[in-house]
Amino acid sequence: MTAIRGFVGASRRPGVLGVHSMDNFNMLVPDLEKAKEFYSAFGIDVREEGNALGLYTFGNTHRWGSLSEGPGKKLNFLSFGVFGDEVADLRRHVEGQGVKLLDAPPGFESDGFWFRDHDGNIIEMRAAEKTSPNEKSDTQNISVPANVAGAPLRSKAPVVRPRRLAHILIFTRDVDKAVAFYCSVLGLRLSDRSGDGIAFLHGIHGSDHHLIAFAKSDAPGLHHCSWDVGSINEVGLGAMQMADKGFSKGWGLGRHVLGSNFFHYVRDPWGSYSEYSSDIDYVSADHDWNSGDHAAEDAFYIWGPKPPDDFTFNYEGKTPK
Repeated sequence: MTAIRGFVGASRRPGVLGVHSMDNFNMLVPDLEKAKEFYSAFGIDVREEGNALGLYTFGNTHRWGSLSEGPGKKLNFLSFGVFGDEVADLRRHVEGQGVKLLDAPPGFESDGFWFRDHDGNIIEMRAAEKTSPNEKSDTQNISVPANVAGAPLRSKAPVVRPRRLAHILIFTRDVDKAVAFYCSVLGLRLSDRSGDGIAFLHGIHGSDHHLIAFAKSDAPGLHHCSWDVGSINEVGLGAMQMADKGFSKGWGLGRHVLGSNFFHYVRDPWGSYSEYSSDIDYVSADHDWNSGDHAAEDAFYIWGPKPPDDFTFNYEGKTPK
């Protein structure tokens, strides 16, 4: 089988069909200027692209997300990357699952194919370079020897700039249906879950513990997008970086159980979050992860502060009481 040009070394599980990456996402927001302020402060390379904003990481040409203006905050679509030589087979597979194909959303050109998931979310599958990692991402939680200062002056603290989009967590009306759809139609596999409350899925061609996750709610919506950084120190520095820019609402520093990543979440102006994430578990292409169904107290976080009362509230659903 042939890998995408430029990614000859991309990890791949032979003989199986499935997406390899969360390629990008599009979200509608009511104010692009506020969005630019938030994501720029977060350390994202925000680029004006016509009437939209492109979300890049510094030093990387891949566009991880885009923001368009709309009447309110809304997840518009998710785009998944597939190997180029599998596009036709996957298209036939999707249609064979009884899924109706759609035209691309207005204003978006694509050589991929589009459809809706079990909740009505718009999904694209397209030939793309593999952007999910081919091995566990490097982390550097380094100490210093005796007689050397380990921390810089606050005024000399480096700017935190995430390396890549790590994963996305979306709300769903039915976690079981979400797992069934994304495994049977997109070829993802279950990593772990906690009853009907939350589930985490990874890619078969090598990916983090989850490239997408689902949390139960009364409506679809985006809970958070997660961005990979290289150390616990960067997670903490990122939190302070955002607080200094006026974005102090969030949750962290802590460590998750399922996925094991260190985290700090920062709330955006519309009630969803961007997460600084470091040292998440990795599932290689040649490994069958032993998924589990975990009790709620064993599935959320192993240490950290209590999350905000509205942390799991879906602001794309009903108005809070």
